[in-house]
Order: sequence, then structure tokens, then C-alpha cells
Amino acid sequence: MCYVLRVQIAVIDSGSGNLRSVQRALLAAGGQPSFTSDPEVVRKADRIVVPGQGAFGDCMSNLRSQGLDQAIAEFVAAGRPYFGICLGMQILLESSEESPEEAGLAILKGAVKRFAPSVGKVPHMGWNQILHAKPELLMAGIPERSYFYFTHSYYALPANEDAIALRCDYGGSFAAALRQDNIFACQFHPEKSQGAGLQLLRNFVTC
Repeated sequence: MCYVLRVQIAVIDSGSGNLRSVQRALLAAGGQPSFTSDPEVVRKADRIVVPGQGAFGDCMSNLRSQGLDQAIAEFVAAGRPYFGICLGMQILLESSEESPEEAGLAILKGAVKRFAPSVGKVPHMGWNQILHAKPELLMAGIPERSYFYFTHSYYALPANEDAIALRCDYGGSFAAALRQDNIFACQFHPEKSQGAGLQLLRNFVTC
């Protein structure tokens, strides 16, 4: 069931996110986002959004230096809603080819892989269609094959394919979004995806 309310959302500042765009999109979706790098604020939050752009290793290093890695793990373990964007999805996994020396949060089993040169131009950048891999509450009101905006050179490869909620094709199928229990995370940028992205965030805020 979905509700209409102003939801307080903690947006984690890991030093690698496009926070202002995410803030504007969440406000437009009906949320009340606030930025934080305080682990105690994260632990007490009702919902969190973890955006991220840049390098996997830098993001994880920043999270660990501030104690945010443990705070995120505890938040997820408590069963509260987690929404990851781009790096916010990739860091959920165990490792990344981008920064093999830096472990991920390992909340989900699997790894982050680089697109092979054979797929075409890397990074994968621009608009692409998504396909539903399984029913997903946050996709309510968003038609199959809607377009979302991507910009990435690496993609998530979860050990459990059942964790894949949405797929996209770029020289082959890859995970566009993951869902496991209270975790939803997407490789695309909903804050840059116009109507479809706003609807996705609205569903997160109200459901």
C-alpha cells in the first residue's frame, strides 16, 4: 500500500554523488531529503538514498573513513528502505574490477565488472530502455521498455540472478536494477530520467 506523506529521507554524502540533482528530484517526488555523512543520523533514518558517481574505490574509502559502511550495513539489517543510485548500487556487492584493492559492502554477493570493448563505446552513456525481470513495486506506473539515463563503464553481476529486478541491453543483457528485500538499487540515474525517473522516486517516497 502507498501513502501520500512528506517522508524524511537521509541522502548519504560519500563525497562522490551528484547530491543537488538528487535533492531536487526527491523534493519533486514529495520527499524531504537532507544530506548527511553522520553514521548516527543514518542509523536513525527511516529511509536512505545512497547516490554516487566516480570511482568505486574512492567511494568505499570515503564511506569507511567516516564509519558510514557499518551504519549502512546496520540500517539495511534493520529492514528499512535503501535506495542506491549508480555507485550506490555497485558498492552493495563484494568487489569491483575498477578498484580490486577495495572491498565493497558485501551486503549482496557478487562483483562489479567492466564492459568488454566488444559491446561498443564505453562508457555506456545516454538513454536506454529497461525490461522488467520480475515484479517490482517501485515500477508501478512505469511502462515496460521505458527509457532511463545511464552513464557507467561498470555493471553489477550478482551471484543470485533472482536479485535482478530490471535489465537493460548494451551489447548483451546486464542488471539495470537490483532488489533484495528492503534494498532497491539502480544503475541508471532516476534524477536525470525525467518523467519515468520521477515516478520511480515518487514510488519510493510514498510506498
